[in-house]
Amino acid sequence: MLYLVGLGPGSAEALPPRAFSLLTGGLPVLVRTERHPVLHSEPLASALAGCDVTPLDDEYEAGASFSDTYDAIVARVLRAHAAQGSLVYAVPGHPLVGETTIARLLAETKRLGVETQVIGAPSFVDACLEAIGEAVTGDLHVIDALLLDPEAAAPPAALRTGGPLLLYQVHSQAAASNAKLALSRAGYPDEFLVTVVHGGGIPGLEQTATLPLYELDRSAHRKLIDHLTTVWVPELPADQRRADFDTLLEVVARLRDPEGGCPWDLKQTHTSLRRYVIEEAYEVAEAIDQEDLEALCEELGDLLLQVVLHAQIARESADFDALDICAVLCEKLIRRHPHVFGDASARDSDAVLAQWNAIKAQEKQEKGKAPKLPSVLDGIPTSLPALSQALETSKRVVKVGFEWPDVDQVFVKVEEELAELRAELAAGRTQGISDELGDVLFTLVNVGRKMGVDAEEALRVGVSRFSGRWRFIEEAAHAQGRSVSELTLAEQAALWQAAKRAQRGE
Repeated sequence: MLYLVGLGPGSAEALPPRAFSLLTGGLPVLVRTERHPVLHSEPLASALAGCDVTPLDDEYEAGASFSDTYDAIVARVLRAHAAQGSLVYAVPGHPLVGETTIARLLAETKRLGVETQVIGAPSFVDACLEAIGEAVTGDLHVIDALLLDPEAAAPPAALRTGGPLLLYQVHSQAAASNAKLALSRAGYPDEFLVTVVHGGGIPGLEQTATLPLYELDRSAHRKLIDHLTTVWVPELPADQRRADFDTLLEVVARLRDPEGGCPWDLKQTHTSLRRYVIEEAYEVAEAIDQEDLEALCEELGDLLLQVVLHAQIARESADFDALDICAVLCEKLIRRHPHVFGDASARDSDAVLAQWNAIKAQEKQEKGKAPKLPSVLDGIPTSLPALSQALETSKRVVKVGFEWPDVDQVFVKVEEELAELRAELAAGRTQGISDELGDVLFTLVNVGRKMGVDAEEALRVGVSRFSGRWRFIEEAAHAQGRSVSELTLAEQAALWQAAKRAQRGE
């Protein structure tokens, strides 16, 4: 039997008789930390003097991270049980409240078929709430501060609920700093009042101090920060909470609410919103081109709005919702990156792309969507801008050997297509002109490809360059009290050349 025993918050009076009996009954005892006050309080301290008690504090020195330390402690307890039979593993507080090693140990013992018995004691949660005189009626989240990572991709979900929190194991200024940064990132204001509880439930040691969040790791409060420290974070009022993805879902649902929603938003369908998805994507691209990070943040928000609007429309018809979108995307990313989330390897980006396409083709086949005759052109979106679609098409066929030997040969093809275009122009055949112009453009895309230039991007930059020069001419004409149409061709040409020099910085 593996006995999982709680030591209570630290007061000898709070240690239950059953726990005292097991700790002093002659079985081997492993304690997660010998720094717990109850182990040095009478009558337990004297009773343990002749017992086989092994503290596991040394694991904290060996672990690369606290998560690694917890895993090492679990492994050590299981090894001791396998070697010695029945034993006691004792932890602060109640074993089932805020004790990461117990949670992991229970999972492992269940997997291995090891019999366990939990002997409870008052938890640090009880002691802390009593110390600060708080009654909890909502969702209290009890969080191990040592597992908070302020640099994680997203704050833990528990920090984003706005509900009351108890952060335990705030055992150092570094842990306090990480807790402060994690809370700030989750949207808690710098001036938000939190309460530090030191030695909760331990007579003579219990202290509390309420202070602004930004002061949590300040040296002035150093005496309150050690292995007996917990931080109480009250519920964050709704009007102070930082908006997040869930907030966005609620706002869009409100906009689409038939009772009091927005008439414009209520009229929209997947089809009517199609143009806005494209427009917003181009505005994101423009912000990137202009290297305007403030605009990029705003435009990415506008693009995200389109995603959420489509999700809400689909939710209303019970087709899918935003969570389905996230789930499908995450599953796809994990499945198509086996070199990151699995055992596969990919030596470079080309190998990654080949692997991605192979997995994608397999997915289509499993869904019954594979064409009777697979093509290298499968999967190229027809909704891509024409130049981008032409570039992707060219890249695909080149991979199977359909390629010019050098760029000079591509220029020969350009001249050939231009000659055919001139012939159609001379004959006045509109459809022929359209066809041959398309061939010229497609061939020019290949000139760019051979030279490592994206034709879509080159044209975008070219249009931007033209626009800049044209605005230069407009401003110059305006400075003269004239419009561009009032300038002579010679004046327009001279200003055009001046605009080109200005763009070159001459």
